[in-house]
Order: sequence, then structure tokens, then C-alpha cells
Amino acid sequence: MSVFKPKYISFDCYGTLIFFEMAPMAQKLFADRITPEQMPQFVKDFSAYRLDEVLGAWKPYAEVVRNAVTRLCKLWKIEYRDEDSVAIYNAVPTWGPHPDVVEPLKKVAKEIPLVILSNAMNEQIHHNVANLEAPFHAVYTAEQAQAYKPRLQAFEYMLDNLGCNPEDILHVSSSFRYDLMSAHDIGIKNKVWVNRGHEPANPFYGYTEIQDISGLPGVVGL
Repeated sequence: MSVFKPKYISFDCYGTLIFFEMAPMAQKLFADRITPEQMPQFVKDFSAYRLDEVLGAWKPYAEVVRNAVTRLCKLWKIEYRDEDSVAIYNAVPTWGPHPDVVEPLKKVAKEIPLVILSNAMNEQIHHNVANLEAPFHAVYTAEQAQAYKPRLQAFEYMLDNLGCNPEDILHVSSSFRYDLMSAHDIGIKNKVWVNRGHEPANPFYGYTEIQDISGLPGVVGL
């Protein structure tokens, strides 16, 4: 495997670095309205609505969650409760990293500046980043960019603020739909897919696959 030493390594945060607990939250909050047999499809539908909600003009993430939950409840013909949406939104800053994340990040950060590009609000993300323990050169949010991934505007914001070109970046994510497809479209040739089981492989988009972040140092020759 050829080694690429980027100027920056950029990361998706939730799901890739931070354990994204949307599914467990849904399973807990809706257990009184959705049967165990129905829950896997319910969780998939929740994920689909969250994605759909971020494809347009930027709006606060609390609104993204509330709209997604509202539409989800309508689809499933169950009672919508605003406290469910509030509980989900308020839980986000409390989530911590996957167990494979902290030490490899620290190792890589000694040699290459790390960056986060996240679909987060400013008030949420810094609590999560603190749990990662590694130093980050920059943390960019959808709130700052006024656009959520997978919109290219989010990636343009990151590149403009870093003052670099797509070929200077190594982008790391566990999601094709939010990150790696858009990274490909904007010209980021060097990508890492962290296969956390969220989505099936899609070799068209050209990436190095690792099972978790412990594989990242080897990708950049460390």
C-alpha cells in the first residue's frame, strides 16, 4: 500500500470517532410504541429522515431532529411527543468515542494536523471533541458552514478555511452517503472508509478500508 502524507487529515465525527447513539436512543424512547420486531426498520427509517432533513438549506440541528422524528411518527402512525426530540438532541454532547479511537488519534496528531468536519451545532461538538483527548487543528461545524454534509458547501467551507486544495486532504469517515461520496465529488482523492457496519462497501469511490481507527496510523506510514 502506497503511503500518502497529507497536509491535514479531516474526520467525520459522529459515527466515525464518536459512538453515534441515535439507534439506542430511538430503541429506548419508542419502546412503548414500537415492537422489538418492528424496531430495526423503525431505526432505518429514522436514519433516512435525518439524512433527508439536512439536504436543503441549513437549519438548527434541533429542528433537524424534531422534523425527522415528526415525519417518522407520521409514517409509523404513532404518537409524536416533543420530549423525545428534545431528549435526543440534548443527549448528543454526552456521547463518547469508540474504544479504538483515542490512542491512534494521539499518535497521528503528533505528525499530521487533525481536523473535524461535523454536522453539529457549535454548542454540541466541543463536548464530544474533548472526549477524544487528541489535539485538533480545527473543528468545523454545519452551523459555521451554514450547510450540512453531504452538501458540497460544507466541504468547501473546510477547504477554504484551511487554505488548501482537495488533493492536500485525507478524509476519514464511516459513511459514504454523508462524507465519502461528497469528498469524491469535490476532488478529495485520498479517503479512508472506517467499516463500522453502517453501510455496505462501495469501491467506486476509491478509498482505503480500515476496520477501526487503530488502522489509521498505518495508512499514513506511522
